[in-house]
Amino acid sequence: MSARIGLQARVDDYLAERRRLGFELHSLDTLLADFAKSVADRHHHGPLTVELMVDWVRMAKSGLGTPETWYRRMATLRRFVRYLRQFEPRTQMPDASIFGPEPGRVTPHIYREKEIVELLAAARKLGPHDSLRPATFETLLGLMASTGMRVSEAIHLRDVDVDLKRGLLIVRESKFAKSRQLPLHPSTVGALARYQRQRMRHVPTTADTPFFISSRGRRLGQPLGDRQVHRVFNGLRDSLHWVNRGAHAAPRLHDLRHTFAVRRLMLWHSQGTDIDQMMLALSTYLGHTKISHTYWYLSAVPELMALAGGKFERFVDPAGDDNA
Repeated sequence: MSARIGLQARVDDYLAERRRLGFELHSLDTLLADFAKSVADRHHHGPLTVELMVDWVRMAKSGLGTPETWYRRMATLRRFVRYLRQFEPRTQMPDASIFGPEPGRVTPHIYREKEIVELLAAARKLGPHDSLRPATFETLLGLMASTGMRVSEAIHLRDVDVDLKRGLLIVRESKFAKSRQLPLHPSTVGALARYQRQRMRHVPTTADTPFFISSRGRRLGQPLGDRQVHRVFNGLRDSLHWVNRGAHAAPRLHDLRHTFAVRRLMLWHSQGTDIDQMMLALSTYLGHTKISHTYWYLSAVPELMALAGGKFERFVDPAGDDNA
């Protein structure tokens, strides 16, 4: 099998078959194409080996990946290898536990209100001072904090998706190919309207204009990129010197989403709202595929452990028996 042509052809066939089954595979395209290129660059001939796969997996994030990153990368590759062995039976299959047990979700950093205020203030000071860039990142980060949107959902918004009159966002075919509507708080609507007016002074606007745009050089008017947003966020975070309260290496952009969910649950609890009755609404708002993903917060986040403990006590002693 030719590494450059044969392997890439197998990748293309595999992706085509997955798409026919209804899978959305945008990131998988890039990942498996990168593997095929890596094999070709090594001038490898003959069956694919476990050693070859492990070397590629460890190249994740320029060799600075974590065991969790390696595990997930290998899990993706194993699914392709299983398909490939139909045609190349001598292809070696790496063990599922080659990088240890499957990693679970770990405790996120839950932002305090003061930290979010500091983050938005720092974004407001980004340069150049006469460009749209400070307003873009302040508004983007504020929207993520106030809605719990994924960064991919926010940067793919178009003008037609932002209905400021009704106070609604339309998130179109985001993760897991699901679309949903998000009602917005009036203060969020006001912030989006201010940004939209500023943006219109910099670029022409149509219904298909990206809502959040790049403002530098040739990318003026183009949608923001995921790496670009993470790079700016990481720079702001490092400048603010927060104390990390999560189990990741540092507070992350995605933790704004976790913070939104946790603060909403805590607010409902303080208001005496039946959280079990509201879980489905929150799960739908966040775009979770399984409500268990929403219930995860009760057991994994210290701020909500007391709620989980109270639920357990009521479960084991529903009558409140004083003689127990």
